[in-house]
Amino acid sequence: MDRGTVGSAHLGRLLVEVRHEGSSAVVTPAGELDHHTADLLREPLDECLADGLSRLVIDCSRLEFCDSTGLNVLLGARLKAEAAGGGVHLAGMLPVVARVFEITGAEAVFTVHDSLEAALATE
Repeated sequence: MDRGTVGSAHLGRLLVEVRHEGSSAVVTPAGELDHHTADLLREPLDECLADGLSRLVIDCSRLEFCDSTGLNVLLGARLKAEAAGGGVHLAGMLPVVARVFEITGAEAVFTVHDSLEAALATE
């Protein structure tokens, strides 16, 4: 993974895996979520919703950085998921990412779980 400057335009800085677990789509972004990589997460989230999966569990355990653009992707997915009768659950946030949610107050609008297992147990 590129450990260059934050904000560099290297798209390899974010990898996104998607899998189905029960009635949930588990989306695991790994790396840095920012202005340059936001579409790499937005597109699979939109695809899950288009496929009828309105319960999105974002496994944040491998997310190393999230800026305001990344936060907006997650907020947008939350609105779409709730409109479809579901929601977005965030799981396993590292302290550096959790701090962004705390500072912005976004933690209050998401269901946040300590671990992926905990998020999936609430299905």
